[in-house]
Amino acid sequence: MSETNTLEQAVEHVLELAKKQGAQADVIASSSESFSLKSDQGELSEYKVTASQVIGVRVIKDEHIAISYSESLEPENLSQMVNQALTNASFTKKDPYQKIRSEGLILRTEYPEIFQQDSATPEQKIELALSLESRIREKPLAKSAPYNGYSENSATVLLGNTLGTRCSHQERTFSCYTAALIDHNDKQAMHVAASIARTFDGLSPDKIINDAYEMADALLEGEPIATGQYSVIFEQDSLNDVLGAFGSCFSGESAKRGTNPWRDKVGEQVMSPLLTFKDVAYMPGGFSIKAFDGEGFATADTPLIENGTLVGLLHNSATSAHFGVAHTANAGRSAKGTLSVSSRHDVISAGTSSEAEVTAGEYLELVELQGVHSGADSISGEFSFGASGFLCRDGKRLKPVRGITVAGNFYTMIKEVEAVGSTVMPNYDGCFFAPLIRFARLNIAGK
Repeated sequence: MSETNTLEQAVEHVLELAKKQGAQADVIASSSESFSLKSDQGELSEYKVTASQVIGVRVIKDEHIAISYSESLEPENLSQMVNQALTNASFTKKDPYQKIRSEGLILRTEYPEIFQQDSATPEQKIELALSLESRIREKPLAKSAPYNGYSENSATVLLGNTLGTRCSHQERTFSCYTAALIDHNDKQAMHVAASIARTFDGLSPDKIINDAYEMADALLEGEPIATGQYSVIFEQDSLNDVLGAFGSCFSGESAKRGTNPWRDKVGEQVMSPLLTFKDVAYMPGGFSIKAFDGEGFATADTPLIENGTLVGLLHNSATSAHFGVAHTANAGRSAKGTLSVSSRHDVISAGTSSEAEVTAGEYLELVELQGVHSGADSISGEFSFGASGFLCRDGKRLKPVRGITVAGNFYTMIKEVEAVGSTVMPNYDGCFFAPLIRFARLNIAGK
């Protein structure tokens, strides 16, 4: 019997057990296989092959909700899991908004590019992992390559509920990473670069080797700049980090908890009119493609910001019922997790400015941030991060900058946008897409 058939049988068995005890339920079952390699000092320091499976149930009975999960698919363990969930539910506070609502939907992720056959041999993968380190160490100023690795993961996810919804999803990803550590003239700099792809041949080892070394080399002589206010352009991954630290402002779940400062601002201008932001279900080359959300509803695009105006929040069916609005199929839930709200691909739309216009005059380009989540208050918007980058003028880097702190208020920063570029680019992991965005003024603590 195939692995998928085994999971399907387990899902059906759990749903029958829940129905026999008068409960509504949804079940998520997942299995995964992963392979990872790490290299150090010219040898493999890790060779790991793992496989796992887990099944989890959310039961709802008399408005009481609870979850339980099992890593065994044996019938007695599944029965114990359901009984444990029902016992737990009897002790929980009633939640009238959380219900099983996806009825009779049959959904399957039908994008073949996200689950392709793997034709590469283990020898090719080992060669790649070892070459990442050796090729960095060949660089003239490289002291070492302290982090190098390769990994791949294949996953199957099934979702079913007592209202007849059945969903399935398969995906496969490959990734590799390396770090260049440069030690020269009593100064050190290190940079990490990574590549992610849907096939082994789609990885870009040459690019990440060059990116890691060249960025470490470029930052080596970096020093603090004068304290003051600067226009700032964040590199894609850094911008994603900043937006992620304040991502709860788009969450219906945080609004329901009362911790979202935009809870009552739908219809109001909260960003610069130059910004349009949406959650996108399918992006070509994206790595968050899935046909259904954590409740079994079909995923779709969700507009969030239009020309600076907040047009809505991300909702699951419970948060939407709480606020009396349409849900957006943004439920998050894993086999082991409770119901939450999550996004798919965060996309900022292209603006009208050319790259030359965005980079005109003097500005600070920030390529590395430290302490992003510990240095951010998502309610007040205040933030303070360590940062590295370059002082630039007219698109050219004048000098590297390190040992500075960038600070400000997120909700003010996103209203003070000077220019938005016309080309949308992905970050390294294909979950965030945005053009170049130039922010008018942020506080830099330097020398």
